[in-house]
Amino acid sequence: MDKIFQEEFTQITKFEPPLYKQRYQFVKDLVEKYKPKKVADLGCADCSLLWMLKFCSCIEVLAGLDICASIMKEKMHTLSPLPVDYLQPSERSLTVTLHHGSVAHKDPCMLGFDLVTCIELIEHLEESELKKFPEVVFGFMAPRIVVVSTPNSEFNTLLPGVKLYRHPDHKFEWSQAQFQSWALETARCYDYSVEFTGVGHPPTGMEKIGFCTQIGVFVRKYPQTSESVQSEKPTEAVYKTVFKAVYPSLKDEKYLQNAVIREVIFTAQIIKHRLMSKREEYSDDPERKSKSQPSMGRFSDYLEKLVVEKNMEPFVSGNEVYIPLATIFSFPKVNRLCGTFEKLCKLIDGKVTLSSDGSAVMFNIEHENEEN
Repeated sequence: MDKIFQEEFTQITKFEPPLYKQRYQFVKDLVEKYKPKKVADLGCADCSLLWMLKFCSCIEVLAGLDICASIMKEKMHTLSPLPVDYLQPSERSLTVTLHHGSVAHKDPCMLGFDLVTCIELIEHLEESELKKFPEVVFGFMAPRIVVVSTPNSEFNTLLPGVKLYRHPDHKFEWSQAQFQSWALETARCYDYSVEFTGVGHPPTGMEKIGFCTQIGVFVRKYPQTSESVQSEKPTEAVYKTVFKAVYPSLKDEKYLQNAVIREVIFTAQIIKHRLMSKREEYSDDPERKSKSQPSMGRFSDYLEKLVVEKNMEPFVSGNEVYIPLATIFSFPKVNRLCGTFEKLCKLIDGKVTLSSDGSAVMFNIEHENEEN
């Protein structure tokens, strides 16, 4: 939260990269280490952290929560899929949702997350909200990992212009001892372990002051049982959903089929082009034609090996070119998309022109010759 305001004070220390980027990078590194599938950012504000995390390939569900809906709405468009996401769907699924509400309230939409981030959030909470915060996050949501960052008040003496707090909306700022006392007690109450670190190193010789931003990484000691989740689950939703985006994914058969059809046609067209080029070479050189039959295998080492070992050579019959599906399926990208030959046949059925027995992609070159 409030990254621009804080940077006005911290730029004098020449943090590079800026402090808010270091906090985000810390979270990203944690994601790369633990590979969570579901991540929630509490106090997501302008959605900058969520935008960065949407590129992490392990994440399939992203959720943001903030008490100020207007801030989220200003930037939520950055979380929408781009045209390229539809042209080249990812192999993973991704859903991004933003909720308007308070971290002092429980809502079932926040259950089941692997990682919950609270970056520069708790210092904005009123005393009554702060008291409820541990029960909501650690008791009710109970994710595997919770990251909490907050200003270290001991560092404020190094920040010109800071008289009391770094931001006018801060309700408090804790020293290292205060934060660690709160974190250790919270961890003890809800069966978490906690490790302390931070970003924004102090000047040399002033290491005791600690990091500019102090961070606690909480890891749940024991797996959460389904019974405990059910007993805590409220019957009504209290958050208002203000944004939801479902990204196109190859896990959706509609997008998978489109991708497979494009790849099959693309691969077949390349093979056809090489085959016709080879035929023209032989037509122009009668002596060469008598010595050897045209072979599609010469256009690449990979296809040559395929033809020789598996007898899957494309061929021309009259005005029609036949590219065996088995040949197309053996290309790595098609194989990876379909998984099985049967799945390939199912996905292109009725969408690609095939031979009468369905074993090959067929092109009619009569019209192409007329155009040429």
